[in-house]
Amino acid sequence: MSESIDLTEILALDEEVMRSTGSASFGVTASGFLPKPFSRLLAEKLALGRALIDPDLDLSSGSIVRKILEVTSLEEARTWAALGATYDDSFLSTATGRALSELGAEVGIERPFECASGMVTLSLSGKLPPGHPQLVLPRGSRLLTMGGHRVALASTVIFTAATTTATVPVVSFDPGPDGNLDPTIDDGAGNLMQKIDRWEAADPSLAQLVEADAAAGLPPQASAAGTGLVRVNHSSALSGGNFRWADGPYRELLLRAPRGLWSVDSIASTVALVPGVRQVAVRDGWGGLDLSRSIFGDFDFIERMFAAERDLASPYYVRVLVAPTPAAIWSGIGGVRASVEAAIRDVRPVGIFPDVVEADQVYVAVSADILTRGLTLPTGTPAAVNAHPATRALKARLIARLHAAIDGLALADPVRNAVVLHALMGEPGVVDVANLRLVRFPRELDGVGASPLGAGESQLLGIDENLVLATDQIAVLVDRPDLLVAR
Repeated sequence: MSESIDLTEILALDEEVMRSTGSASFGVTASGFLPKPFSRLLAEKLALGRALIDPDLDLSSGSIVRKILEVTSLEEARTWAALGATYDDSFLSTATGRALSELGAEVGIERPFECASGMVTLSLSGKLPPGHPQLVLPRGSRLLTMGGHRVALASTVIFTAATTTATVPVVSFDPGPDGNLDPTIDDGAGNLMQKIDRWEAADPSLAQLVEADAAAGLPPQASAAGTGLVRVNHSSALSGGNFRWADGPYRELLLRAPRGLWSVDSIASTVALVPGVRQVAVRDGWGGLDLSRSIFGDFDFIERMFAAERDLASPYYVRVLVAPTPAAIWSGIGGVRASVEAAIRDVRPVGIFPDVVEADQVYVAVSADILTRGLTLPTGTPAAVNAHPATRALKARLIARLHAAIDGLALADPVRNAVVLHALMGEPGVVDVANLRLVRFPRELDGVGASPLGAGESQLLGIDENLVLATDQIAVLVDRPDLLVAR
């Protein structure tokens, strides 16, 4: 009987504590898990101590009882925080770290590896041939090792009569630890299989290098063998290939992932992980309305169909629109198209065939006057100011910010003038950006990454004008620091 009375008193006390402290408002709520903060826990314990022990109980800052309650409240606050983290780690939208990786493994998508990166030194083996005042190697130009490892330039390199050597960043084209290329490792026969020492012969962005080799009297495959006009010195190992994706992009990948195998989303998710793919869109013409037909909006819903009738005797295709990265080679064995077709072979629905199409890449540069304050830039004529190393370093940082803003655009996303302005103004020391205009280049001129401005060769958009793209187009930034004028 006494145990029953004691239990009743305990339950009554628990109910009173829940009512008086408002504990029901914490924990799992309609808006997620809300942990109790330390200040509230301590206030509740102080109030409860006075209610249960003595209203005049000494709970001043020097009181022993208060110290005990503070320590207890701190431990409870840590417990609440741990419970909140455990709750959040149960969902893809809020999980972090190892918990997010384990949830991704349950979905069937392991956290992908990053691409290794490092530095190499490029140098001219001789003078630039006549008729070639400069040699441009655009960002994304492909290099190789004797072992076939694929690497790409992470920034544009311009050689002139005065600039014959450049130390540039490179990034492994294929993610994972295999990209941590060490130039000192040999195969036992003296061959440095991981040393970056040659250029990819099939890379169309190296057209200027091939022309310069020919003008210099070198064999056609000189650069592909590492004996061309531009030599590669790889002395330090690449690193970072053993790192995994950060939580942000990995969570986005998992949230986009389908929960069924035979679906359009499954194809898109698989293609997105193929090396060399920047953006992908899978378009199923029979899965929706054909808005492009002239009869849409001008016919009887009962008597006519939304789209053309399907020919059941013909194979059914879905269009896989792929925007490649600057380092990607589209066609050929080992190209992006072949890799995409191989990747989706096991996830496409039976009887449905993919039509892999390259997105139309619209090349764009930024022209603007950059006003600075507080930077150690020289004074003098605009030409002298912009030729100074400090100014070139500033422009390199601005180009990196533009890449961060534009490279993340999806298919059909316009290049907004306001986004470009925000990216430039985010650089410390830049106080104003004047005469900001976007410059659109034709594709055939920008295949090498740096086409000179001239009549009929580019389109200079108006001030505050956005670059609007079609549904199958994607913006690609051209590294043109000469169009950014520091003042």
